[in-house]
Amino acid sequence: MALPSNLASSPGNPDWMNKADNAWQLTAATLVGMQSVPGLIILYGGAVKKKWAVNSAFMSLYAFACVFVCWVTWGYRLSFGDKLAPFWGKPALSLDEAYLFKPAFLGMFPNATMVYFQGVFACITLILIAGAVLGRMNFYAWMLFVPLWLTFSYTFTAFSIWSPEGFLFKTGLIDYSGGYVIHLSSGVAGFTAAYWVGPRLNKDRERFPPNNILLMLAGAGLLWMGWTGFNGGDPYSVGLDASLAVLNTHACTATSLLTWVVLDVIFFRKPSVIGAVQGMITGLVCITPAAGVVQGWAAIFMGICSGSIPWVTMMVLHKRSRLLQKVDDTMAVFHTHAVAGSLGGIMSGLFAEPKLNNLFFGAYDQYVGLFYGLQMKDAKTGLRQVGVQLLGVLFVTLMNVIITSLICLFIRLWMPLRMSEEDMEVGDEAAHGEEAYAIWGQGDKLDSSVFKYGSSLYDDLEAAEQARKKRSAGQAIEMT
Repeated sequence: MALPSNLASSPGNPDWMNKADNAWQLTAATLVGMQSVPGLIILYGGAVKKKWAVNSAFMSLYAFACVFVCWVTWGYRLSFGDKLAPFWGKPALSLDEAYLFKPAFLGMFPNATMVYFQGVFACITLILIAGAVLGRMNFYAWMLFVPLWLTFSYTFTAFSIWSPEGFLFKTGLIDYSGGYVIHLSSGVAGFTAAYWVGPRLNKDRERFPPNNILLMLAGAGLLWMGWTGFNGGDPYSVGLDASLAVLNTHACTATSLLTWVVLDVIFFRKPSVIGAVQGMITGLVCITPAAGVVQGWAAIFMGICSGSIPWVTMMVLHKRSRLLQKVDDTMAVFHTHAVAGSLGGIMSGLFAEPKLNNLFFGAYDQYVGLFYGLQMKDAKTGLRQVGVQLLGVLFVTLMNVIITSLICLFIRLWMPLRMSEEDMEVGDEAAHGEEAYAIWGQGDKLDSSVFKYGSSLYDDLEAAEQARKKRSAGQAIEMT
């Protein structure tokens, strides 16, 4: 009996491909891409001081483009290709139709879809790192940092944890959608890069108000909604697990945001909008390694923890730690991504439900959270899972500290990592010859230094005053 034309196989629709899964995977990948372009571009551009709006947004845009080109030329195969070492694949192109039209290593869709999906994950990782060095990193140094870090750091963790041939994948590490590969990596790498780049100007560290909070909220909203594809796309199908992952993602995030706001109200007597965004991010990050392998009640509990523990590390421990005080992490990437990512990874080892892990990994006995292990009177398996999760935290942390440091030291041989003091006084105009808004004002007093860079500020103010006087004179004549 012949199949309907929309189900029958053809050269463009091979019998191994599931059209629905392929459509969802492409949609999920685009949602993840929109988290970066324009999501984080808008968030960073609005969250920094006005003089850094263009530079911060452009660092994100450049990283997205650069990573994607590197990804299709060598990055994807290093991360998911044939095994070269326990932590690395063989470099090769991902551009030829003969390869792109073959089935992906997982899922019922072609390599072309998987390359795209994994590519936008790689892009957002570099953009998250940028958050730690905003407001002072030499853009030329950033142009070199992006491809080097992608090649020698991201591909290591991606292959080790996500590739079926990776040693941590085989060990049984649970990282559903990137708590380790993306968030812990970017948090540690960003903090390390911030150490080597050096701090912002003292006055920028002391006072760094967002130039547009509403714009920042728009970017945060795109980040939150885009996470539907971030976690919902990782089962590589439109089955039950994808639905659970999406629901858990939003439940944890909303709980985390509310927890952070409540703590701000209790201790500072005011609900902070910036704090709410931080709580939103920590919730998204914390649930990511566990999204489809924990029950809804566990997602709520994880949200309470992600809204409180990173709050304590940022608001209390940060102020008491010399190291954390010394390193200028502009967007607090260490707290929102490294701390929250580690927290989510460890809690995955506690709450991972065996049946749900079977849906995702196709293995029932290997992935058992500690609490379920105790319930099943198999504490050994549960303790092993927690140990594996801690091993993953240790591996990703050490690897990123070492490799990120080596990359920064290498770049420093060729050019400064940090902009000059004079250029940092100016910001966007010094770095790019452009500024974000055609209006004046950093929230600071007018300084004579602005005239040293050929600014037309004085002329603009004088013209505005003359126009005001003309309007006043005209109104007086009309009244007469």
